[in-house]
Amino acid sequence: MSQTTADTTTLAGRIAPASAEDRAIKRRRVLDILDAKGRDSLLLTTNTALTWYLDGSRVHISLAGDPIAALLVDRDGDHLVTFNNEAGRIAAEELPAGVALHSVPWYGNLHEAAAAVGTAVGGPGGSGTAGAGTAPLAEADAAAELRAARQQLLPAESARYAELSAEVAVIMTDVLAAARPETTEFELVSALAARVVAAGAEPLVLLCNGSSRSGFRHPLATHSPLGRRAMAVVCARRDGLVANITRWVRFDGGAPEERDAEARIAAVEADIFDATVPGARLDRIFAEIKAAYARHGFGPDQWEQHHQGGPAGYAGRDPRVTASATDTVVLNQAFTWNPSGPGVKIEDTVQLTASGLQVLTVDPRWPVTTVNGLQRPAILQL
Repeated sequence: MSQTTADTTTLAGRIAPASAEDRAIKRRRVLDILDAKGRDSLLLTTNTALTWYLDGSRVHISLAGDPIAALLVDRDGDHLVTFNNEAGRIAAEELPAGVALHSVPWYGNLHEAAAAVGTAVGGPGGSGTAGAGTAPLAEADAAAELRAARQQLLPAESARYAELSAEVAVIMTDVLAAARPETTEFELVSALAARVVAAGAEPLVLLCNGSSRSGFRHPLATHSPLGRRAMAVVCARRDGLVANITRWVRFDGGAPEERDAEARIAAVEADIFDATVPGARLDRIFAEIKAAYARHGFGPDQWEQHHQGGPAGYAGRDPRVTASATDTVVLNQAFTWNPSGPGVKIEDTVQLTASGLQVLTVDPRWPVTTVNGLQRPAILQL
């Protein structure tokens, strides 16, 4: 296995956004996990953990594939292992300061190579002692602790998240404002995808349903025209962080029952927001979600028809809220709740701050309505 250093002459167009201050705190959080587990090293292998710990580095090629890197965190330092055909780009554009880069042949085993780095560094002739003779802690064996370490967003990543979220909201406004009843679902999501990619982000989820397909909760686009009413959903990732947003456009005045359901689903969301406070447990928020559906006339089983969202950040939901999720809410944590009913859904990316919930996916041009003191998106009437 070879070690690679960054060649500053090859830098072109991107430098990973990592904040030295944020990264130092993240490293301390991981070392605390090692202390609690009585271990000397931890092997990070998932996209969520890697992009969080590296503070925004891109470690993927295919959006549907496994990361093309693995990282060993030990008491002596951080060691990122990637394939030889990826090492040059990572060194030039993605590697945070203070992370040692190692490469293996493109046909090699990343996880085995990364696990061996600690032994190589700490063994005879190595520069340290951590990891020698001891298998690193697997990420799966520290999943809950790592999720807790990701919860409280730090200053630089909070700023990046807010910027991405606002840009995605602007994209939604621009694209939906240009839509017409004859626009097809594929045409709409194509326009959204182009704008997301142009913003330097990756469109992880693009959904759209016109009026003929409004019964589907996860509507992959088709050639159907939008008709009189449509929903669009975007989940866009940049620097590891995922912004989530749903918006609706309507080309007529809307039926009374639609407007009533839209108001009631916003009321469900308001109850969820009220329950999202520091110290609250996710399973108890989930119980409030179920009660809110019944309270606002959707029936007691509506929560079973679609997942309800949860904490957000370096994963679309981190985790999805369920009756078995016992994570505790903390300040500066991000959330995307997405209550839905027949033909209605509401969704934004928000952050819980000392002054309350701050909606991040906001474009001031989008029409809003005030719900429980908070401005929430209305239907865009064209």
